[in-house]
Amino acid sequence: YLPPWAPFNIYQFSSWARATIVPMLIILARKPHCPVPPEAAIDELYPVSRVHTDYSLPRPHSLWGWRGFFYLTDKLLHVLEKTPWDPLQGPALRRAEQWILAHQEADGSWGGIQPPWVYSLLALKTLGYGMDHPAMRKGFRGFEGFAIEEGDTWRVQACIAPVWDTCLAAIALVASWLLKEQVLTGGDWQVKARGIPPGGWSFEFHNDLYPDTDDSAEVIIALAQINVDDKGAQRCAVELGVRWLLGIQSRNGGWGSFDKDNDKTYIARIPFADFGESIDPPSVDVTAHILEVLGRLGYRRNDAAVKRALRYIKKEQEPEGCWFGRWGVNYVYGTGAVLPALEAVGEKMTQPWVQRAAQWLVDHRNPDGGWGESCATYADQSQKGVGPSTASQTAWALLALLSAGWGSHAAVERGVRYLVETQEGDGSWDEPYFTGTGFPGYGIGQRFKKAPRAGEEPGLHPALPSGFMINYHLYRVYWPLMALGRYKRFREGLPVIPRVGPG
Repeated sequence: YLPPWAPFNIYQFSSWARATIVPMLIILARKPHCPVPPEAAIDELYPVSRVHTDYSLPRPHSLWGWRGFFYLTDKLLHVLEKTPWDPLQGPALRRAEQWILAHQEADGSWGGIQPPWVYSLLALKTLGYGMDHPAMRKGFRGFEGFAIEEGDTWRVQACIAPVWDTCLAAIALVASWLLKEQVLTGGDWQVKARGIPPGGWSFEFHNDLYPDTDDSAEVIIALAQINVDDKGAQRCAVELGVRWLLGIQSRNGGWGSFDKDNDKTYIARIPFADFGESIDPPSVDVTAHILEVLGRLGYRRNDAAVKRALRYIKKEQEPEGCWFGRWGVNYVYGTGAVLPALEAVGEKMTQPWVQRAAQWLVDHRNPDGGWGESCATYADQSQKGVGPSTASQTAWALLALLSAGWGSHAAVERGVRYLVETQEGDGSWDEPYFTGTGFPGYGIGQRFKKAPRAGEEPGLHPALPSGFMINYHLYRVYWPLMALGRYKRFREGLPVIPRVGPG
């Protein structure tokens, strides 16, 4: 019942948290019970036995602040929950039920990802929906295609990323199917960006309610340099996409992934939020990708939106010179996104703060000439830029150094040689490591600043919730292709990042 201006309404949560929380509220209200047979139980995963596990919230050291507020609120709500008279629950459940039905996608999913999909099906079943109901049939039918079946195993994927993979491959190969995938209908993003016409792209096959800015930026880069027959449709798609991106820039100058100003950190401190980051604040890597597309289309550093974004990026720079990577591992990814963006909008690349970033990359290259960084950096900042070399992370470093004017440096030459020498016979690269980020587990609503103490397991650290990383199987192909292509342009004396425009 809370309106959008209320502090704790569902639109203060990130899109993925919102789509998960609504069905969970139904499940928590109805409390369905399903006995698990012994052969299907997972008791061995409990550090202590299930019987002796304490599920209650730990009392904070102080009752002042958000932790104390939510602790006392939780106690109060447990008392109210035992009250037999609750006239609002029935209508509220019906509202949540209608919200779930309205947010089911064409492929049967919710939010295009696994957690809200599972919980929505559970919630509808809890409300009495039979397997013959259209929403249930569509949901389970879509789930069949969401899984990976290999031998005698059947695994559910966290998400499928055809738009992200396709637009990045298109930038490398100059080919695309993306015009027809543009989302021209409304979605939850309109709650905080009123009056902005649609025009973005989403990550998955079907997720029209939640287009995201990162995909949209990369799609526009791809579309703007593709020679298609319908120049009018191409120009219209790019213009709509840019207008949408500019319309959902957050107040601090950066861009979040799905929503504008989705940055209320108190939301992330609600104690039930153990399934990953529950807000979607602006991030440097997403902002940099958007700046790059704006620069390619002719926007310069004096344009109002670009100036705000540059202030945000400069403010977020780490003392060593690098930038944090929200959606890729990690500081190599963030820095690899920022420096090309700065060049694209005409920033002076000889400035000390820019060169400090390039020097950080050079200082963190591996003896084999490549770059690598492990997922451990999200828990321990002393691991910044440390890890075995990978094709994708080497490519990110090369893209950054080429934009920073270091194309003739020995580190760039050696990095290019690393990619050439490690390429497989089929043209791809071997990359067993996870370099994509889903929910990295770097803290609750803020970046994790302190490593776990000696003897603590990272996943059990009170400020370090568990997360998940992503292995994009094509990262090892299209990022090196882009890096090698830009290096070729540098050697030919051409601009590393050319301006583009549809038609």
